[in-house]
Amino acid sequence: MGTERRGAGRGRGAGVAGATTHALWLDQLEPFTPRPALTGDTDCDVAIVGGGFSGLWTAYYLLGLDPTLRIQIIERHYCGYGASGRNGGWVVGELAGSFDGYAKRSSADEAMRQARALFATVDEVGRVVAAEGIDCGFAKGGNIRLARNTPQARRQREEIAHEHARGFTEAEMRLLEPDEARTYLNASRVESGIFFAPCASVDPARLTRGLAEVVERGGVAIAEGTTVEAIEPGTVRTDRGVVRAEAIVQATEAYSRDLAGERRALLPVYSLMIATEPLSPEIFAEIGLADRPTFADDRHMVIYGQRTDDDRLAFGGRGVPYLFGSRIAREAELHEPSHELIRETLGDLLPAIADVEITHRWGGVLGIPRDWVPGLRFDRGAGIGVLGGYVGEGVAAANLAGRTMADLVVGQNTDRTSLPWVGVHARRWEPEPLRWLGVRSSRRILAAADDREFATDREASLAFRVSRLLRGA
Repeated sequence: MGTERRGAGRGRGAGVAGATTHALWLDQLEPFTPRPALTGDTDCDVAIVGGGFSGLWTAYYLLGLDPTLRIQIIERHYCGYGASGRNGGWVVGELAGSFDGYAKRSSADEAMRQARALFATVDEVGRVVAAEGIDCGFAKGGNIRLARNTPQARRQREEIAHEHARGFTEAEMRLLEPDEARTYLNASRVESGIFFAPCASVDPARLTRGLAEVVERGGVAIAEGTTVEAIEPGTVRTDRGVVRAEAIVQATEAYSRDLAGERRALLPVYSLMIATEPLSPEIFAEIGLADRPTFADDRHMVIYGQRTDDDRLAFGGRGVPYLFGSRIAREAELHEPSHELIRETLGDLLPAIADVEITHRWGGVLGIPRDWVPGLRFDRGAGIGVLGGYVGEGVAAANLAGRTMADLVVGQNTDRTSLPWVGVHARRWEPEPLRWLGVRSSRRILAAADDREFATDREASLAFRVSRLLRGA
């Protein structure tokens, strides 16, 4: 893959049709041979189902608590195949579940303690990356979220006033006037911005591979190419044999739908991304992103981006409709019209790069619990723990969840094990066709609302209420 740095490429009319259909992060990894599959029945102390961030972080912290533990990770494809190797690379210190939702489970003080635990998790990821020598482009530049019409700007003012009244500080999050917002990201039609400090950029696939190599060196056994069919107390049944374990951790995120009895536990929702060619210093002098903050705007239909450590823009959004029956399909991940819409959205946000070459386009699924409130739980009687459902904000959250799950598995009571998200168990999604109708309808409402707000500069109040409901507010 070439690394020539180009200018804006104006006039080439670049589209997505010629882009490779592999995730940028995975495509840039050095070639590797997947680890062997299980070769029959085996025993261990802890079996971890899933080789993404949640499973790997759980293994990493278990090793720190008790290096003598026999730990077996079981992965259907290879570590980082799923969302952990394809996401937007935001190590963001927040959870999708609302502050009020967690406060109702405990108190406002406890919800604040949890929020600040997520803030600190961004630095914890950076600490581990440095300590273990994982080369993954980690850069803590914060997050810039722009308002690009009057309704978005109004919501930002109200949000910051509300969050500061809760007790969050200017150093953690603050409102930016248009000129200052443009110093972070010189986008079109900027009316205000919010700078959120606890956030870093990372190459998620390099982080996932690095973690896998670290835990493997520490003695963790990793079986790839092994499909888990069912999880029962003391037993993980796979297509290659039975794994018997005192404790089992299910870290399967959106792919939970493939386990027996788990079809309605989490909703698999598609998020698609594109990546540009490496851009020139002159382009970044024009558009900003000097400290590599992650970036978005305040529309209802989420968009997200980052400047990579090799000076590309990796940019994505949620646009592919939910598939009936919680189906996961390769063709949905590569839906060219949706990728083209994402490219047009990036060009509208940053006109200076509207015609740069798009080198990669890809997609993946994230898991959404029914109440949009992520959590984790460990049933000591059954010896089974479950974590995930991060609603697309799992790079940092999976670290805190993995650390907490490790504490729970070994029976340690820590500040983490009493956080409000511990013990959360969302109700199941509705059977079809109800969930298909609900998800498709809400998506149409939110997309239409964004179109209306950009076109009229007036708030779409129904969509605002739907958006708050979906986010658990």
